[in-house]
Amino acid sequence: MLILTKSVMVMMIGFILATLLAIILIPFLKKEKAGQSINIYLRNHKKKEGTPTMGGLIFIIPTTLITILLLIFNKIEISYTLIIILFTFIGYAIIGFIDDYLIVKKHNNKGLTRMQKLGMQIILSIIFFYLFMKGGNEPLLWVHSLNFKLDIGPFYGLFILFVLVASSNAVNLTDGLDGLAGGLSIIVFLTFGIISWNTEWLDGYEDIAVFAFTLAGCLLGFLLFNTNPAKVFMGDTGSLALGGTIGAFAILTRHEVLLVLIGLVFVIETLSCIIQIIYYKLTKKRLFPMTPLHHSFEKKGMSERDIVKLFWTIGLICSMLALVYGAIL
Repeated sequence: MLILTKSVMVMMIGFILATLLAIILIPFLKKEKAGQSINIYLRNHKKKEGTPTMGGLIFIIPTTLITILLLIFNKIEISYTLIIILFTFIGYAIIGFIDDYLIVKKHNNKGLTRMQKLGMQIILSIIFFYLFMKGGNEPLLWVHSLNFKLDIGPFYGLFILFVLVASSNAVNLTDGLDGLAGGLSIIVFLTFGIISWNTEWLDGYEDIAVFAFTLAGCLLGFLLFNTNPAKVFMGDTGSLALGGTIGAFAILTRHEVLLVLIGLVFVIETLSCIIQIIYYKLTKKRLFPMTPLHHSFEKKGMSERDIVKLFWTIGLICSMLALVYGAIL
């Protein structure tokens, strides 16, 4: 019961701190002209031009601060697992911040190149793998429900790279409508918080569960200012941090396969881009009006708010199915 009490408490504190920080940070970002440049192909988004970006700081700073305070006051304990989560969260946030800063400085959508981003992500995944193995973990593909284990040795490093890069970029691609990625991420982190409660075999499982609920609470505060019409965007600062951390939770709790269901909306959004590219190269035609998929719904005349509500609903149902699946099997 203590972990449930802690989780509710940190969600509440996170929500309050993120809300207060947003009230201070958004005017500052406006003053510094840290505005978002809008894709020329999204004419109906033109009114969003100049909306402050780098809003991911609104949930990154409070989440980090609360975690540090909990450690100082011995409410949670430091462990390899928590170190890996914090490292991934802050590491991907730094990559995103650099990208956002360059975009704002140049006043266009050209920040870090794809190779620069990938290079940084490879470095993070190598450190992640080192910390992961140093913590006594085994390089296993592990499906709990089927009691299936496969030792893949050094190839596990490549697997970690794939999961982290795929999840971070999936959230990044989904962050195209007001509140979409933020709302879905809240659902995912609440789900992984509950999953972490039940991974008693994992060192520091309670501590990363508390972290997940802290981040969910801070995201709720951010969402107050990010839902349509958004007063701030999370930018790559936020989306890469969220995606990378989601991947880290999946790896550490050994739910990499179940992540496909928990983050199904993110997966579909990413697949729509991949399929579009392949289809266009083969036929010189577009299969979807526009990708990621949420833009196709816009092209078909669906309102932004309705698309977000639909995708949130799908994400919630998928997460509930994942929890039921885990509970039964």
